[in-house]
Amino acid sequence: MTDPRDQMHRAADLAGVLVAAVPADALDRPTPCTEWDVRALLGHLVAVTARVAHIARGGSPSDLPTVLDAEPQGGFAAAYAAGVAGVRQAWADPAVLGATVHHPAGDMPGAAGATIYAQEFATHAVDLAVALDRTDLLDEEFLEQVLQIAVRFVPAERPGFPFGPPVPVAGDAPAHVRLSAWLGRSLPGRSLPAPAVEG
Repeated sequence: MTDPRDQMHRAADLAGVLVAAVPADALDRPTPCTEWDVRALLGHLVAVTARVAHIARGGSPSDLPTVLDAEPQGGFAAAYAAGVAGVRQAWADPAVLGATVHHPAGDMPGAAGATIYAQEFATHAVDLAVALDRTDLLDEEFLEQVLQIAVRFVPAERPGFPFGPPVPVAGDAPAHVRLSAWLGRSLPGRSLPAPAVEG
């Protein structure tokens, strides 16, 4: 099996490409993650890197914020890059994969936590790419892999999951569109009409 840390790091790096591509005048743009604009999403991504490293060391995610209150000194891109470096360091020992980590969804093996965070980093990379109109920066082949994991881990019926129901999209849509749709995000111009109800 593929080491889930590899996918988590690859997803974090992909998100980093988008974080670095955010122009200063785009911070107030909306994102497919409807509760956050670009500024808040950047603050969340930086916060997530700290939380991912923290749980690998035995900490609780509730010890740290889910989103930063303000832009960090030096900017979001530098803070995110430093955070990703911290994630790599914290997860370097393969023993963490079999250890119990405290994830926001509950206690689980580190391997499961890494898998979930790979999905989170990848999904937020897509959120930023759509908000910036820079989907050309996405790795569709990698996102196809993440989608297959998401389909296995996130059921279509999802009470208790932090996602809306799947959004119908064309089966031949790009992987980033289908990943977003599976996780309940409706991308502009990509969603299909809901099926007609007969009777």
